[in-house]
Amino acid sequence: MMSLSVAAAGAAADAVAAHVPALVTDRVASRIFAQDPTLWGTAAEEEAAKRLSWVGLARTSRHLVGEVSALRDQLREQGVDRVVLCGMGGSSLAPEVICATEGVPLVVLDSSHPDVVRGATADLERTVVVVSSKSGSTVETDSQRRVFEQAFTDAGIDPATRIVVVTDPGSPLEEDARAKGQRVVTADPQVGGRYSALTAFGLVPSGLAGADIEALLDDAESVADLLAEDDDANPALRLGAAMAGTEPLRDKLYLVDHGTEAKGLGDWAEQLIAESTGKGGTGLLPVVLDSPGGSDVPRDATIARLVPTDGDESEPAAPSTVDVGGSLGAQFLLWETATAVAGRLLGINPFDQPDVESAKQAARDLMSGDAGTQSDAGVTDGPVTISHLGGDWIGGATTVADAVAALLGQLDPEHGYVAVMAYLDREGDAPFAEVADALAERVHRPVTFGWGPRFLHSTGQYHKGGPATGVYVQVTEEPQQDLAVPGRDFTLGEFIAAQAGGDAQVLADHGRPVLVLHLTDHEAGLARVTEALRGGHA
Repeated sequence: MMSLSVAAAGAAADAVAAHVPALVTDRVASRIFAQDPTLWGTAAEEEAAKRLSWVGLARTSRHLVGEVSALRDQLREQGVDRVVLCGMGGSSLAPEVICATEGVPLVVLDSSHPDVVRGATADLERTVVVVSSKSGSTVETDSQRRVFEQAFTDAGIDPATRIVVVTDPGSPLEEDARAKGQRVVTADPQVGGRYSALTAFGLVPSGLAGADIEALLDDAESVADLLAEDDDANPALRLGAAMAGTEPLRDKLYLVDHGTEAKGLGDWAEQLIAESTGKGGTGLLPVVLDSPGGSDVPRDATIARLVPTDGDESEPAAPSTVDVGGSLGAQFLLWETATAVAGRLLGINPFDQPDVESAKQAARDLMSGDAGTQSDAGVTDGPVTISHLGGDWIGGATTVADAVAALLGQLDPEHGYVAVMAYLDREGDAPFAEVADALAERVHRPVTFGWGPRFLHSTGQYHKGGPATGVYVQVTEEPQQDLAVPGRDFTLGEFIAAQAGGDAQVLADHGRPVLVLHLTDHEAGLARVTEALRGGHA
């Protein structure tokens, strides 16, 4: 049953009134669904021409329903009912939302942390592993697959019977997996990773875990004609205008859970919006909040309240607010379409691929010992080693609290934001994420929080050229026990350290201040960092 609602208030409503009529006149909605690559300008045309198949996925992904159902039944007859998804960013965010919303278990392995990866290799007798990588060359997922292949072999289980690969046709991963006899499901190559919720990347792990993927596709298909209609009431046109059409542009978009049934939708939408619009100097910075309270709303922000399917009658939370409600499949297609609309209003190609190669190269350089400028040698404050990059902004700070204060002193009070990236265990250390609200109350500016290297939340590439006024905190640690990657000459501990270092180096190369807090004692160090970010002294 079709279910979507978009209601704007304040500056967001003004943006809807100002821009939707022109979007209707220019037939933007119908042209998106006709896969017209000219909507975003000449420079964007070549890339857009290869990235628009997502508009028809509600129909073209139907063949996966029977295939996934049959495989799930086959596995369950063998007692295999635990699904582990190895995937980064767009390959894991949508399945996590789908399964959480339906209440079916899915283990999402989106980390290179050796303790986290080791922990995922439990219960192998009842485990199937889905390895998802669009390019087929992602080092994180390749490393995870190698660990599982070894773990299955050591347990006397043929890895070919327990590993399912999802990738683009012709990728190196497809070739290698087929040579090993592993099951391969290829995805539509004309869909970018962040738009892939309704491709094999979203549907295969979700369906194997027990989610009703046919109903999800039905849900999306039920709103496709509405979103393709050139009409003032089109929810995607209204949402896109509210996101990107305020005058002056409110370039911070708070995604607030306000009772939505779609669990974790904000995290999925965050990457979609940031990777699609966070470039060109006029991009958007999405900020995810789990609840309506706990954080000041700055003047340069619009609140997007994710409300229940039947809407929300409460008063707007800020001078610029848009309430978005709807069932999950419908919302996937809504946000994708609205983000494409926002890209047009911003003059940005929403299908451009983020430039992550510089961060990857910096990580490779660190692993090979061939890195250039790195962080200072650092000072020790009990269980935490403090180092910094991006200039001589730290002064004489010798404690975590003083170093944090020095970093926050670099924050632009009118347009800046703080990004916290924790290269930790996002399940075991989940309470640490709560520091974002306390830090936001302290600085009265947006604070983003991400688990590294889950997705490129803190890199200069993620918000490349968008709101370029961030200050950055990295929290890293020594793993309890390192883990070798079979067939490779590095360990996961070495790899995650290089990823964090490469990310920090890219930010420093962009002239952005980075504070690196390395925990030498996990519990004591994390307590000290938490207290310092909150504004106290441990």
